[in-house]
Amino acid sequence: MAHIVVVEDERELARLIAQTLRDNGHQVDVMHDGQQALERLTGSARVTPDLIILDLMLPRVDGLTICRRIRQERIIPIVMLTAKSTELDKVLGLELGADDYLTKPVSLRELQARVTAILRRVEMMRDESRTKDSSTEPIAQDGLRVDPVGREVIAESIEINLTAKEFDLLYLLASHPGRVFSRTYLLDRLWGDTYSGFKRTVDTHIQRLRRKLGGSGSVADRIVTLWGVGYKYDRGAQHPDSDSRTSR
Repeated sequence: MAHIVVVEDERELARLIAQTLRDNGHQVDVMHDGQQALERLTGSARVTPDLIILDLMLPRVDGLTICRRIRQERIIPIVMLTAKSTELDKVLGLELGADDYLTKPVSLRELQARVTAILRRVEMMRDESRTKDSSTEPIAQDGLRVDPVGREVIAESIEINLTAKEFDLLYLLASHPGRVFSRTYLLDRLWGDTYSGFKRTVDTHIQRLRRKLGGSGSVADRIVTLWGVGYKYDRGAQHPDSDSRTSR
């Protein structure tokens, strides 16, 4: 099964989470301190788990700082835990790279469902990369390269650091140029039916993805909004004029 790292300073909660995950066959490492987690999860000597469950409020180094540092180095699914529950807090966590978000008190059953769904999606993407002939080769166009095997993105000769969800979103769109995907389909495909986030989650990720790719006037213009319908990847779009179809 998967190797999961739990970073949580509430020791009893960390113990319960770890036991739940172990009962489901996962290998689990537990850390209670932000500085310890930062040292173990980043840098040249870092451990490489399949998923990280990360508390927002931690001693010495907070979870947002750890999340940001991890995202500067690699793509690993991150589930954020926090006592905060406002939509603004959720957006902040997602903006900084979290792939999912749970508020305390945590339902262990829901957490396990989220973990299972995320790991299933990651494995599905890996299976597609192994089995689809086109997926073993990078998607390459003028100024943009998406490598599904190394899960690397290069835009205008610059390597782009994306979250796991951002990469999956870009890869899905770019591997089906011209196809329109509704928000509902993208939520079901990439977040799964256990996801209970707010309706603008897809829009938030699209906006962040466009910004990371370079914003208006860059390869980001290939991600096109069809108002009231959804999104598509237009491989012919380079620097489109402003019109009612696109959103930045």
